[in-house]
Amino acid sequence: MFSILISISHHTNSKFLTHLRTIGNLRKINVEVEMKKLNDKQQYTKALDLFDQHEHQLVLTDRLIVQAMKACSQLEHLERGQIIHKKLSNNLLDNNYVQTSLINFYAHCGRITDAQRVFDSSSNKTLIQYGSMMKGFIKNRMPEKAIELFTSLASPDSVIFCLLFNSCARLRTTTALDIGRKVWSQMPPIHYQNKYVLNAALDMFIKCGDLSNAEKFFAQIKHTTNGYAQIMTCYNEQREPMDTINLYEKMKKEGVRPDSIIFLLLINACAQHGVESRARSIVSEIPSSMLTDRKLRNSLIHLWGKVSCVSEAKQVFEQIDQPNHISYTAMINAYGLNGLGHDALELYYRMPSEMIVEKTYACILNACSHSGLVNEARSIFSTISMKNKWIYTAMIDCLSRSFFFEEAKHLIQEFERYDSPYVPMYVSLLSGARNQNNLSLARETIHRIQELFQNADEYLVSAATLFTNILASSGELDEASQMRHDMYRSGAKKRSGLSWTEINGEVAKFRVQDRSHPRTQEIYDELDRIESELIEHGHKFDSSWITRPMMPDETVESILNSHSERLALAYNFIQRPIPSRIQIVKNLRICGDCHGAIKLISRIRQCQIVIRDANRIHHFADGKCSCNDHF
Repeated sequence: MFSILISISHHTNSKFLTHLRTIGNLRKINVEVEMKKLNDKQQYTKALDLFDQHEHQLVLTDRLIVQAMKACSQLEHLERGQIIHKKLSNNLLDNNYVQTSLINFYAHCGRITDAQRVFDSSSNKTLIQYGSMMKGFIKNRMPEKAIELFTSLASPDSVIFCLLFNSCARLRTTTALDIGRKVWSQMPPIHYQNKYVLNAALDMFIKCGDLSNAEKFFAQIKHTTNGYAQIMTCYNEQREPMDTINLYEKMKKEGVRPDSIIFLLLINACAQHGVESRARSIVSEIPSSMLTDRKLRNSLIHLWGKVSCVSEAKQVFEQIDQPNHISYTAMINAYGLNGLGHDALELYYRMPSEMIVEKTYACILNACSHSGLVNEARSIFSTISMKNKWIYTAMIDCLSRSFFFEEAKHLIQEFERYDSPYVPMYVSLLSGARNQNNLSLARETIHRIQELFQNADEYLVSAATLFTNILASSGELDEASQMRHDMYRSGAKKRSGLSWTEINGEVAKFRVQDRSHPRTQEIYDELDRIESELIEHGHKFDSSWITRPMMPDETVESILNSHSERLALAYNFIQRPIPSRIQIVKNLRICGDCHGAIKLISRIRQCQIVIRDANRIHHFADGKCSCNDHF
C-alpha cells in the first residue's frame, strides 16, 4: 500500500514538473514574441527591458539573442551587447543566426574589427553573413573591403549584388567602376529582372560618372520615379540642367507621376539653367499640395534668386510660418546675388542669432562683397568667433573687389597660421588684381598659387587664364602668348565662354564669334547697328579686355562686339516683338567692356537687360547696373 502511494506521489510530481516546464516554455516563447513585437515597433528600450526582466528565468535561445542584439544594435548599447555576448554558450556562438546578429551589432556600433572576428569564427558562412559583413564595411566607410569580400563568393544572390554595386558607387573610382561593369556583364540572367539590383547598378554608373552607360542602362529598364530621380541627380551633378528638364518632359509623356523629389531636382536644374521663363514653366506644374513643404519652399527661394526674380523669392519667404536657418540664408543669398546688399543686411540683422550658421555668414559677406559694403562686412566678420575657410574667402573677396589688398593678404596669413592654404582665397586676390590691372600683385599671387597648389588642376587653369588676361591687358603680349603656349603644352583646357538665352521656349547658345545659329547674318547685322549706336553715344571700346593677338582683318570693335553675351543680346533684339525683359546667362565673368556697353545699350534702347555671370546677377536699366560697377 505504501509503495502504491509513493508511486502515485512520484507520478503526480512528475506531472507537476512537466507542467512547470511547460509554463516556463510558454513564458520563454511569449518573451520572444513580445520582444519581436516591440522591436518591430522600434521600441528597443522596452524590448531590452523585457529581456533583462526574464533573462535569469529563461533558457537562452537563438531567437531570444537575435531580438536582444537587435535592440542593443539600434540603441548602440555597446557595453550591454558585449555582456550578452560573453554569456553565450558554445552552441549559441556557433549558431548562424546568432553570429549574424553579432556581426550586425558590432558593425552598427562602429566595432568593425569585432564584427570581422565573429565573421571569421564562423565555420559554415551563409550568404546572409556575407551580406551583413559587407553592410558593416559599407556603414563604416570601408567599401573597398566589401568589394574584396565579394570576390571570395562563388554564388552571390541579389542582395549581395546590390551591396557590391553600392560599394562601387561609394568609392567612385575608375577601378571600382571597372569591377562593377565586369560584375554587371557576368551576372546570371535572373538578377537582371530584380528592380533593386537594377537601381543599385544604375546608381553605381551615375555615382561613378559613367553618364553614357547610365543613359543606355536607363533606357533599357522600366522607368520608375526613383529611376528618373537617379538620372536627374546625375545630370545636375554634371552641370547639365537642360538634360534634367528634357528628361522631365519625357517622364510626363510616359505617364510617370513626379513626386516632391523630382520637383526638387527640377528646381535645382532651373536654378543652374538660370532662365526665368523656364523656371516659371516648371514651378507652375508643382501641385499646390506640395508647395506647403518647407524644404521645397526653401529651394524655391534659392531658385527665384538665381533667376533674378527677387520679389518672388521674398514672397515665398514671407509665406513660410516659421522660417528656419535655410530659409533665411537662401533669402540673404538671393538679395546678395542681385546686388541688394542693404536688403540682405536688413534681413541678416532680423534673423534670430541662434539660427545663424557658417553658410549664413558666407552668404552675408558675399552680399556685402557684391555691393561694395566693405565696412559692414568688416563689422560682421569681427563678430564671428569660429571662422572657416569659406568665411575667410568671402571676406578676402570683399576686400579684394574694393582693392584693399594688404588687408586681404593679412587675412590669408592669419588663416594659414592654423590651417592649410586654400586656393580660392588667392584666386579672389588675383581677380581683384585683374580689376585694378595690378600686374605686380598678379605676379606675386600667381607665383604663390603655383608654389602652393601644384595638384589643384582646375584652379591652376583658372588662375593661369586670369593671369594671362592681366598680362595681355597690361601690354605684355609676348609673355601672355608664352603662357598660353605653356598651358596648351601641359594639356590644360581653358574653360570656353558660353552665353544662353531663351526665346519662345527655345534655348539659344552662343560662343565668342559664334556663326552657327541659323539667323547668324541677322544677328551680326544687329551687332553692327548696336556698334554704331554705342559709338554715337560716346562709348570707347576698351582694348585692354582683348586677351589674344588680333588678326589682320579684325578690329577692337569687331572682337569685343562678338563676345557671347553680345551675340545673345543681338538675338533678342531681332525678335518681333522684342522681349520686354531680356535675360542672358553666362558661364564666365562678364568683361569690363561688355559691362559698360550693355549699360549704355539699356539706356539707348530703353529696355531692361538681366545678365547672370559666374559671380552674380547684373540688372541693367537706364544706363545703370545694379552692381554699381562693383563686379
